[in-house]
Amino acid sequence: MNFEIVGSGDNMLFVSLSKGEEISCESGSMAMMEGNLDLVGEMKGGFWSAVGRKLTNGESFFTQSIRATRGNGEALLSPVIPGDIHVLECGGPQQYFLNDGVFLASDARIDVKVRTQSLGRALFGGTGGFFLGQTQGTGKVAVSGFGTVMELGVDATADNPVTIDNNHVVAWDVGLTYDLALNTNRSSGFLGSLVNSAVSGEGIVCKFSGKGKVVICSRNRNDYLAYLASKIAPKG
Repeated sequence: MNFEIVGSGDNMLFVSLSKGEEISCESGSMAMMEGNLDLVGEMKGGFWSAVGRKLTNGESFFTQSIRATRGNGEALLSPVIPGDIHVLECGGPQQYFLNDGVFLASDARIDVKVRTQSLGRALFGGTGGFFLGQTQGTGKVAVSGFGTVMELGVDATADNPVTIDNNHVVAWDVGLTYDLALNTNRSSGFLGSLVNSAVSGEGIVCKFSGKGKVVICSRNRNDYLAYLASKIAPKG
């Protein structure tokens, strides 16, 4: 099995499968596949995992599997949101949390479990509400982000964390510690944070400490959708 990113910007995922191999992919992502491959819809992880993906992450209730049932074959996958694709290598302790709406495809040996967050993180964060995706197993996972996607190496302490706007976070190493805050100001207190956030336009930020990787994207999907809505809203 091989995952290869093709295209320059706003790219696609090229997957080559040998007979008997299988991948999981987000519903509606298949752009092309050869005749030896079968496309099968399923509730990955069971009913409650499917409900969690749909209600909290905004992802499809069903996922798809592409299976090489009659021989070798190739497929092209494309995410819904324009932007780059990034392939993560998982295995043993090297696993990742996935933000909502970023999953594109994975090796069949990988399972993306729905994990609960604390109440505070769920209320103030955008990373899947009460739930996050967490990879398990050994293999490849392809994620997508809005705009350019890049991988950052984090090596920071809790007193001097790396701060990233939550809407730019795609995925991160499970070994990292992350905290959510209303803004980057450490000393303003809760009320001051609310005021500063409203005045500056700064939203929820993630503060990462420890050593590991964070995958980020260049565009803020929520801000972009709000911009589009402001331009197409009826004028009265």
